[in-house]
Amino acid sequence: MIPKHAKQAAGQRLLAAFRAAGAVEIAPDVLLPAETLLDLYGEDIRARAYVTADPIRGEMMLRPDFTVPVVQAHMESGAEPARYCYLGEVFRKQDMGDTRPDTLRDSEYLQAGFELFSRDPAADAEVFALFHRLLAPHALTAETGDMGLVMDAVRGLPLPEARRAALLHHIWRPGRFQRLLSRFSTPATPRDFGAVDAPWNGLRSRDEMAARIDRLRADTAEPPLAPEWQDRLAALMALRAPAPQAVTRLRELAADMPAIAPAVDRIATRLDAIAAKGIDPDSVIFDASHGRSTMEYYDGFTFTFTAPGRAGWPPVASGGRYDALTAVLGRGRAIPAIGGIIRPGLIAELEGAA
Repeated sequence: MIPKHAKQAAGQRLLAAFRAAGAVEIAPDVLLPAETLLDLYGEDIRARAYVTADPIRGEMMLRPDFTVPVVQAHMESGAEPARYCYLGEVFRKQDMGDTRPDTLRDSEYLQAGFELFSRDPAADAEVFALFHRLLAPHALTAETGDMGLVMDAVRGLPLPEARRAALLHHIWRPGRFQRLLSRFSTPATPRDFGAVDAPWNGLRSRDEMAARIDRLRADTAEPPLAPEWQDRLAALMALRAPAPQAVTRLRELAADMPAIAPAVDRIATRLDAIAAKGIDPDSVIFDASHGRSTMEYYDGFTFTFTAPGRAGWPPVASGGRYDALTAVLGRGRAIPAIGGIIRPGLIAELEGAA
């Protein structure tokens, strides 16, 4: 087992590198108001976070990540462009289910992170190149994606707005997303909502339920999604290849899915910017489904660095673009933003095994 002081030492080295890249160190609180996190992620966050109660402040959560409090701090008083870095513990429930695993994953672990708030189109390449340089000694596998590509593909489906919105809502939950897509791809079964004279009971009002029933009735009249659209979306989601090959394939897919064409151009431009930083594009994997099982605030470029041969390990580093989150937390003000984290504990373990 790697001692904590070794993890801290690796974290301090990363923090120093982030400061050298122009970042200002920030230290968000460990206890965060649960209300903001629940508003962002919904009740699902309870399955991953540690929740407690304060008699004055109400429901609180041990910090599940740094991005939300860093964005809140920046949107309250930060100028732009701005670069921040941090080092500290986050707390997440890692082992789910009823069976105790043989090897427990850490529910408290260090994160060293870097966040960039900037309108510069080259910001994605800057952050990716910084992480690539810091992690180069460890021979990790770099993988990228773009949640905007997947969202644009869904928005381009010939479906009613309500169905597209439902798919977008579950885009970070691949299982639920696929079940919903399958339902929209088959003829709807008519549903009978007979009149009931029983006393009204429940959290929703009678008018709210009546409106819900009207929407369900209208939905059953919608024609199913044509099979070719499900096939096109499946081909997109399954795309995984070295980045230059992936761009070629994406351009082919865009011929039948014109809604993704702007995102494909954006991905190609980003790849050129990454290459201009001295990174071989063929060494970077592009996975069209990358980022769909991580935190729900990523809405653009995503990346991870993973350790080959370390089965069961989480990514050593991960990050992405979260422009929409700044609009939500900025109360009307928004700024493009991208960031990422590195796990110093895993870096220390790699160094210990070298």
